[in-house]
Amino acid sequence: MLKRLKEDLRKFASPEKAKNLARFFKTGPGQYGEGDRFIGVTVPQSRAVAKKYKDLPLKEVTILLHSPIHEERLIALLILIEQFKATDRRSNEETREKIYRFYLSNTKYINNWDLVDLSASRIVGPYLEDKPKDILRKLALSKSLWERRIAMISTFHYIWNGDPKWGLEIAEILLNDKHDLIHKAVGWMLREIGKNCGENVLTNFLDEHTGVIPRTTLRYAIEKFPEEKRQKYLTRTS
Repeated sequence: MLKRLKEDLRKFASPEKAKNLARFFKTGPGQYGEGDRFIGVTVPQSRAVAKKYKDLPLKEVTILLHSPIHEERLIALLILIEQFKATDRRSNEETREKIYRFYLSNTKYINNWDLVDLSASRIVGPYLEDKPKDILRKLALSKSLWERRIAMISTFHYIWNGDPKWGLEIAEILLNDKHDLIHKAVGWMLREIGKNCGENVLTNFLDEHTGVIPRTTLRYAIEKFPEEKRQKYLTRTS
């Protein structure tokens, strides 16, 4: 089955797209995606392949996730999401836990922002919904850029459902982070808190942390504010 999957995937491959993706995802020396390899397949095309092979055994998903090819790792995660969604929390908690633990034991391969963003809030967030969430704090304090981003993006599941608690807590832990990709992730989740949990929840957080919030984080967080209100916050921290 894995051989057929790879054959189907390569039917969509485009050398020109591969070059553009390599530049977009910063794969050059010293960049965050250094060494990542692309074959030039779009996300919709990858989703189509993943759905076709959604029943791929975990052993073969592991091979895909450990691949040096970005699109193969992407498809591995898309398959995990499909398998996680297909299990009912009440009747098949064992399968959900297996996928969740597999995910967290393989974070070194979930090593670009798109891989994190499409998967963390669909696996980690939902699995922890009715469980202790201390792991999110641990991930937020990790030396791994990608584990820190997983911590932040996982909270999107709760934010989407109107609960800002964990989003705010992880955002606060990450306010002093030095990496631009974390600044953007925190700002994005703060913006979603304003959208889904009430603008006052967002402004209370911004007011409490005036002068500490990185400029990029702030710009993302207030993106939907009216211009006058945006300028008020931008001027306050300039």
